[in-house]
Amino acid sequence: MKWISFTVPCYNSAAYMDKAIESLLPGGEDVEIIIIDDGSKDETGAIADRYAEKYPSIIKVVHQENGGHGEGINQGIAHATGKYFKVLDSDDWVDQDAYRRVLAKLKELGEDGCDLMVCNYYYEHADGKGNRAIKYDKVFPEGRVVGWEETKRFPVTSYLTLHSCIFRTQILHDCGVHLPKKIFYEDNLFVYTPLPYIKRVCYLDVDFYRYFIGREGQSVSEQAMMKRCSHQNEIAVRVFAAHDLEKVKAESPQLAHYMYQECRLMLIIASVFTRLNRDEEHEKIHKEMWDKIEEINPKLGKRLRWRSFCTLLNLPGVIGREIGLIGYKIAHLFVRFN
Repeated sequence: MKWISFTVPCYNSAAYMDKAIESLLPGGEDVEIIIIDDGSKDETGAIADRYAEKYPSIIKVVHQENGGHGEGINQGIAHATGKYFKVLDSDDWVDQDAYRRVLAKLKELGEDGCDLMVCNYYYEHADGKGNRAIKYDKVFPEGRVVGWEETKRFPVTSYLTLHSCIFRTQILHDCGVHLPKKIFYEDNLFVYTPLPYIKRVCYLDVDFYRYFIGREGQSVSEQAMMKRCSHQNEIAVRVFAAHDLEKVKAESPQLAHYMYQECRLMLIIASVFTRLNRDEEHEKIHKEMWDKIEEINPKLGKRLRWRSFCTLLNLPGVIGREIGLIGYKIAHLFVRFN
């Protein structure tokens, strides 16, 4: 039995993908590693094939036309046979001590297991400054399976991300998550879509995922996020439209509160990186995004648009824009998130 299917989406990753793959190999026959060669133009595909030839019972390779990171995840889900599913980006890696504990815990939980395992992740900055763990010990009790009713409120710095989540594979099939092609930042949609389907959560207080920040060309750099702000806008709208939070609230108020805050954060991020471009074209894009939100759900859209920090980000004109962006500048001084 394969306990975890790891999917490693790769695009022109030849220079660094070895570290990611080698960090997963100690899982041995308990895991499968699905390397997605996303139409790479370098040696990525050849490297992946060599690994598959050397470890045929552990590694699969999928060669596809370039479809982007989201399509890599889609193909990973489609080919996964493991009980659980985890995405590892090709420039990241996993901690070995934490890896052993994760596998041991999943085996201990047995057949019933959990729908979602949450672990800490660790920012590894290229310059070594600001490295830190994102922990969930203030949200979840450690080491046991719980429902959302036993969780506490998420600090804004500790929301669920692709890096922290290990999903039961069946949950991903049940919720029908399918990510858009060639759209960046789709991992937020990947994490958000399954949430109402998750009933059993287990948290391990280990720094499992090592998230590398600072590689040239990364999609999370400030300049890249400004350039691709339309992608942020599209994903924020898709997240907002994915679920009726009133229905979620009827079953789980704690989960609905978290999902509301997640929607709010996605809209804040999209607003910030759109308005950072500081021109009329992007002011129009920003307004159109919020108008779409209100069209989808007028009551919730207005509530999000005109409460707290979102209100500042929606102040019109040059002065309004600069006031709204001050919060981002202050936050970035304290937390290096890109």
